[in-house]
Amino acid sequence: MFFLFGQQVFNLLIAHLNHEAYNQITHALFIGREGERLLNAVIDNQEKGFLENSNQGQTNPISSRQKKPSFHNSFNHLYNLVQDNPAQIKQLDKIKYIYNQWQRELKQKALSGSVRNSALTKSTLFDSLHKEIEKLIQHEEMLLRVRKNRIQQLNSINSAINIFSTFIILLVAILNIQLLHWRVKLPLNKLTQVCKLWQAGQMEVQLSHSSIDEIGQLAGVLNAIADKTRHRQQSIEVRNQQLEDMISALSHDLRIPLLATRNTLNCMLRGAFGSVNDTWKEVFEEYHEANEDLLKLVELLLDISRYEAGSTCLMCDRLNWEKILIKVISQIKATSTRELAFICKTSQLLPAVYGDELEIQRVLQNLLDNAVRVSKPNGEILIEIMPYEQEQVRISVRDYGLGIAPQAQEKLFHRFIQGRGHRGRSGLGLYLCRQIIEAHGGNIGVESSLGEGSTFWFTLPSAINQVDSNDEQNITRCSNNDI
Repeated sequence: MFFLFGQQVFNLLIAHLNHEAYNQITHALFIGREGERLLNAVIDNQEKGFLENSNQGQTNPISSRQKKPSFHNSFNHLYNLVQDNPAQIKQLDKIKYIYNQWQRELKQKALSGSVRNSALTKSTLFDSLHKEIEKLIQHEEMLLRVRKNRIQQLNSINSAINIFSTFIILLVAILNIQLLHWRVKLPLNKLTQVCKLWQAGQMEVQLSHSSIDEIGQLAGVLNAIADKTRHRQQSIEVRNQQLEDMISALSHDLRIPLLATRNTLNCMLRGAFGSVNDTWKEVFEEYHEANEDLLKLVELLLDISRYEAGSTCLMCDRLNWEKILIKVISQIKATSTRELAFICKTSQLLPAVYGDELEIQRVLQNLLDNAVRVSKPNGEILIEIMPYEQEQVRISVRDYGLGIAPQAQEKLFHRFIQGRGHRGRSGLGLYLCRQIIEAHGGNIGVESSLGEGSTFWFTLPSAINQVDSNDEQNITRCSNNDI
């Protein structure tokens, strides 16, 4: 900044000096031109024999019919041009003195008539006058050359300064770019990398950039936010773990009395404690149904706890899709009061898939149960089992119900989220389905449009891919009957 300011000041100084030099050159040219006019006037007087009266400005009658040279006019112009130069004024005074002496000499010779007109011009004073005027002209020419050289020097200095300034500016620009690279780009790259780690959940990573600039202050603020977020996540994890432990313990403790209640109610309904009339039988059946619902919920919570703890023991059998579909559809028809058509499409080119048949059947039954609940009477439910990309199998259940809103689709597979038409239910079925499918190395999802129905799907890897993917799972394979 200061360098640019200095350069501008220097450029202004050079421009001022150039302007003065050009003015001096112009002044010298004017003086030289007037000096030449003065010399021409003297030479003209010499050649034509003019006799000029210095006081009255009148010509001698010898040449009264010819035009008079303008010596005095040129002299006056010169005098005005050199007023600021005492040396040149002194020289002009000497020229005027010699000129007057020469004129007097010519006048005396002309009056005496001792010589012809051609002889009037032959004089030592004329030679002196001629030399003095030429000296004046040569002096101005010398000054003109000096001033031209000065202008050239100033231009050379200005060019050199501009080249140097350009080099300095380029150097400063490169240094600024390097400085920005070190002070801005590198810290921002580190910030981006750390933010990606934060996004991946590694909130313990800290920004190591420490400086007093704005980026350093930003790094401090972000580190503080990361610390608070990490502490909050740890608190949430501890709280969730405590809640899960409580649910697991509570579910385990509730299962025993619920099983005892089931057995007692079954015995009472069978008349083990005496005959039961129709009224009490209806009451006992309601109790039995409520007890069964509670028992299913407790068992569901226990299964979820086992999957979350990674202690689930899965079988590893080759899945028979025809057998699974027959069992699931039979169970759905046995428990549902709606008349629905189940359309099954199974590809003949399915890769071999291994897994726990009962757990996969449980997932498919849950998806079909949900589809039955939202389907219209006498409607259709489409079940497709097709090969999928990268040696996988895709199982989908398509219904033609009301569909699911986009904002609700993202949360369907989370805990305690109730889907369409599931009022009063636990909201854990789809969450357990996700746990089961992910334990098998697959994925689960939904595709739905409001008013057009929904398609719930899940994928399972083939036998080769499943071996690779299961290396990262914490699920124990308890049996391997078909491998």
